[in-house]
Amino acid sequence: MVNRKELNPESSPRAAFGARVRKLREERGWNQEDLAGRVSCSSQHISALETARKPPTLPLSRKLDLAFGIVGTAASFEREWGEMRHGSLLEGFPEYVGLEGRAVEIRLFEVGIIPGLLQTPEYAQVLADSAVHRGAITREQADERTSFLAERQSALVRARPPMVLVVMDESCIRRPVGGPGVMAAQLDRLIEFAELPNTALHIAPYGIGERRTFDRLVNLLTLSDCSVVSYVESQTQGYLDRELLSVRGMLTAYHQLQAVSLSQAASVDMINEVRKGTP
Repeated sequence: MVNRKELNPESSPRAAFGARVRKLREERGWNQEDLAGRVSCSSQHISALETARKPPTLPLSRKLDLAFGIVGTAASFEREWGEMRHGSLLEGFPEYVGLEGRAVEIRLFEVGIIPGLLQTPEYAQVLADSAVHRGAITREQADERTSFLAERQSALVRARPPMVLVVMDESCIRRPVGGPGVMAAQLDRLIEFAELPNTALHIAPYGIGERRTFDRLVNLLTLSDCSVVSYVESQTQGYLDRELLSVRGMLTAYHQLQAVSLSQAASVDMINEVRKGTP
């Protein structure tokens, strides 16, 4: 084959994924156009997947399993995708995201950066690029994180979306990320979020001082059976908690934080004030 790019499957998880797609495709005598038709994408996308220029996604992994007849098997691409994602995410977070996609109510608190569910693609990309520049993650892991975030956000767009309540420290909107253009679009996104019928947005201003009940990311999920789980993170580890007493305490602290935070109207006013300082 002309201009065939050979990859070392051991060079990265993405390369291994692409090499196996190519192997199974060729074993069946299909060209890239044949496989593209079976999974509803372009042959260019298949080429980029097989040569590790594009990361796999969960929806495409599932379509590949259907095309190759390996749904639910140990060799499924969905399983391989999950192993790739788990390797680049903090412990506990993949399980949390699975619950988040089924939650009826989501409560979020964040300090310093906009919560992931509310980030624009450009804002998220800047954060990922910065981590690569610092040597904290690889370029491949950065691409995986941004694509995972997009899938996480899309999972909340459903017929009966969850109620999403967000409290952000004032630092989230005042910390410049990615330059004026990126930040302006991100602030616009927050205002749009606040206008949705299933959301509530509150800013915890600097002035509340010691009454701010959390100092790091906190997520709380209410599931369809009315149980509540919490997820918190340190710099290197995530922790999912289902214990009633500890989760109840975090829920109480969340309510206390909401009580001293700005109303949604006042929060939007503050965001608009900050927005005026960006082009």
